[in-house]
Amino acid sequence: MRKTRRLILLLAVFLSLGGVGYKVFETVSQEHREIKNNPIKALNYLPESALHVKDFRRAKVENGRKVWEVMGEEADYYKDRKEAVIKKPRFLYYSRNGDVAETVGAVARMFLSDKELEKLQIEGGIQLNYQNYVLKSAEAIYLPGQQRILMPKRTTLVGGGFELEGSRMEVELDSKIMRLIDSVKSKIEPDKMEKKKKEPKAMQVSGG
Repeated sequence: MRKTRRLILLLAVFLSLGGVGYKVFETVSQEHREIKNNPIKALNYLPESALHVKDFRRAKVENGRKVWEVMGEEADYYKDRKEAVIKKPRFLYYSRNGDVAETVGAVARMFLSDKELEKLQIEGGIQLNYQNYVLKSAEAIYLPGQQRILMPKRTTLVGGGFELEGSRMEVELDSKIMRLIDSVKSKIEPDKMEKKKKEPKAMQVSGG
């Protein structure tokens, strides 16, 4: 009788362990699938001791095409507010026709939702290079949902034989329009503009 009870008890223990093992396997498999479909979600599974990341790099790939990429010397990720703070960031945006917009600065803040990047804010000595134009400001904000880069502080734009300066600036990435807003000042270099006329038209620049 005792042997039978002992056998039943051992069987119950093994069945319980098997159930726990299956649940762990199922959870790990689900997390693996989520990370594969959305690499940003990997940050949520990091242990507290691994929240400081060296050689930070994150990218979004959509239908085999890289949409954007963020790199930095190091980063700290804060789970409670779903924010990554990156030192010496480099942000690359890849348009559908192959053009690349590159932005560098001192510090970047990535604000994340469960599925996507909501906003990327870069601060300190901002320089944005796009289609032979160079933009400089103190802050740049990338809004992926709108495909726009905003520069809410004083911004200068150099390229195409002229230099423009305004209180703030907006860059529409899909339509390739850069717009300076309020208190716009301009400086023109005719020789360089003459050369630019012979080149194919690309980016449109407007002031207001």
